[in-house]
Parts: sequence; structure tokens; C-alpha cells
Amino acid sequence: MSTSNFTASKMPALYIGHGAPPLLEDARWSGELGAWSSALATPKAILVISAHWESAPLTLGTTDPGVGLIYDFGGFAPKYYNLQYPAPGAPELAARITSMMGEPVTQQPRRGLDHGAYIPLMKMYPDANIPVLQMSIPTYDPQKLFDIGRKLAPLRDEGVMIMGSGFLTHGLAFLTEFQIDATPPNWSVEFDLWAKEVLSRGAIDELMNYKSLAPGMPYAHPTVEHFAPIFITLGAATNAEVAPDTAIDGYWMGLSKRSFQVA
Repeated sequence: MSTSNFTASKMPALYIGHGAPPLLEDARWSGELGAWSSALATPKAILVISAHWESAPLTLGTTDPGVGLIYDFGGFAPKYYNLQYPAPGAPELAARITSMMGEPVTQQPRRGLDHGAYIPLMKMYPDANIPVLQMSIPTYDPQKLFDIGRKLAPLRDEGVMIMGSGFLTHGLAFLTEFQIDATPPNWSVEFDLWAKEVLSRGAIDELMNYKSLAPGMPYAHPTVEHFAPIFITLGAATNAEVAPDTAIDGYWMGLSKRSFQVA
């Protein structure tokens, strides 16, 4: 990637709970996301791996800022289907990733950002002036995802923020209260606290075996796409056995919104 007119600062890798569109109206969570990004150096570009794009082989989205957003949600107020986030494209980043992966990489030039990317970015980088590229989740295998993160790690030295976007618990089908301050169900709390403890010890092998070891399963993740990005984030860490820095914790509609960064 060209670094002209830019002094690269090593960027952290993030795992974030991205939330549904009503996150935008949640003053507390919006403030937490804004404060988090304000404390970080400004990235040259942002690579987002969202739970809402599962495609193999590994695929990169559009680098054209003229391609519209994907409104991949239903049942919300009409205003949410008019959201805009016209961030610049990142063609240099796409070319860099294609050259460094050592495996087939395809492109979908007409696929815009989905809400796993633009909802948090609207609060973290509201000016939409940082190039954004989205990458698919090509597998659910934790070790393979971790290895992808390892390959992507050099991008951090080039000023690229790697952002895994999911939700630490995501058992939507098992929720009984549909309000932001709902009491979190036991399975959500148990899984959240287990993940926090495992991460604090840098026990990546245990985290990779979450399906059999974590309490709260399978309710916390009846499908695993919202947990999968965590392994790319950890793979991109300088040392995955060092405890990450938690930036956001607590619950939203009973789901854990725990989010962190790794150095």
C-alpha cells in the first residue's frame, strides 16, 4: 500500500459487537463506540470482517464508494432503510490483501457494506472519510480463521485497522424481552463471563473449543457467524496470549456487547 502523505501508526485489531440499527439511537452505546475510536490513532483504512457476510473462498467487497449500502435487516423503522455511509473505497488495500493471502481471493465489486460494518462505523467514524473494505468469512473453523488473521497482521503496521464485527452472544431466538435494558438471560451471562475469563488467560485453545467448553451453548450461539470474527481478530494480535483490552462490556437486549482490542 502506498504510504505517501501518511505516517503509519500501528493499529490495533478490534472485535466489536455491532448491534442492530437501533444502536444508533442508544446514547450510551453510541457514546462508548465514539469514545473508543477517539482514543485510537486514526487509521489509514479499515478492514471489516462482518458476521453478515459468509462466502468462500475468501471474498472482498466493493472498492467503489458509489455502491450503496446493504440493508440486511427487517422489521425496523423506515428511516433505517435510508441510512448512508459514503466512505471511500480501498482498492490499494484490496490489492494488498490479494497479494499476501497465499490462497484464492475473489471480489464482488457490486457488494456494498452490510450493517455489521456501517452501523458501528457511523458512531466510530461518523465523517465517513476513512477508506473501508469488507471481507467475507470463508469458514467457521476457528484455527483457519486464526491463521487468516495471522496473514493479515502485517496490515496493522501499515496503518490498517482490522475489525472483526459480530456479537459475543447472539441467541436471538431465545430472547424473551425485546428492549435495550432487558435482563440478560443466564446463558448470555454465563457465556460472556466464560469468554472474559478465557481471554484474560490468553487461552486461545480453549476459546477455539467453545462449542464443547463454554457454558450457555448452544443458546449463546445457535449459529456461530457472530462469534467467528473473534478468531481473525486474535490471529492478527502481536501476541494472542496477552489479554485483550476490553473497551465495552454490558448487555444490549440481553446480549453481551463485550468488545475489545488487541495490540
